[in-house]
Amino acid sequence: MSDIFSVLSSAYASGAVSTTSKGKYVAVDPKAYEGTWSGSYTKNNKKFSLQISDVQGFRAQVKVHDSNGVSNQSVLIKNGSFRVGNTRFVLNGTGKATVATAVTDPVSGNVTLLKGAATQS
Repeated sequence: MSDIFSVLSSAYASGAVSTTSKGKYVAVDPKAYEGTWSGSYTKNNKKFSLQISDVQGFRAQVKVHDSNGVSNQSVLIKNGSFRVGNTRFVLNGTGKATVATAVTDPVSGNVTLLKGAATQS
């Protein structure tokens, strides 16, 4: 069973698995997204945070802080989610989200998918 998860993690990290869905982009409620989202990954307890700002329609500016450093990117929000580099953000409800990051070990090349819950402040 663990082999299946390894294959899925590798495919997710390489982009071989499409994470997009059909349909059109629609405007979102800026209050549902804007602010600082923080949490920790369940697998290693390392903390992460996302700063979401300037939400206009379905576009936003996002800065991700985690153990891998800082990433800053403009994103398109679709179906309550977006992606910044190897990190995916999924809105679960008011003030709650799931964050998943694919991390590649530089020595072995193994890919690990880290997940954690985030809360908005």
